[in-house]
Amino acid sequence: MENRKEKRGIEITRQYFDFLDQHIEDVVNGQSPAFMELNQIARELAVSHTHLTDTIQKEKGNHPCHFYDARIIDKAKHLLIHTNTSAAQVAMILTYDPANFSKFFKKWTGQTPGGFRKANKIKTTS
Repeated sequence: MENRKEKRGIEITRQYFDFLDQHIEDVVNGQSPAFMELNQIARELAVSHTHLTDTIQKEKGNHPCHFYDARIIDKAKHLLIHTNTSAAQVAMILTYDPANFSKFFKKWTGQTPGGFRKANKIKTTS
């Protein structure tokens, strides 16, 4: 019985991360108007909010929101480094108010979006 529960926990965790990756892409590509709440994601995965939270915390050691935010930050970093889209536009693509996004980004990275871009922008030779 315990082995089946462990396998289910791994399966739910995989489904959660796969869902996050696809959902974030859908938001960036305009196929989804906004980021879903955690309870909505749980519903899409056919589990309760509590079960999803408990499972992710047990499997990965942090609340699901931690990983959700981390994936959004990773997408923002990618957009900042690999495109010429302004930091304000990146914020809006990710459905954030630019000022709030800057605070959110700095909390996670220690840098503003513009500072991060300047320090990490891939140099192109022309």
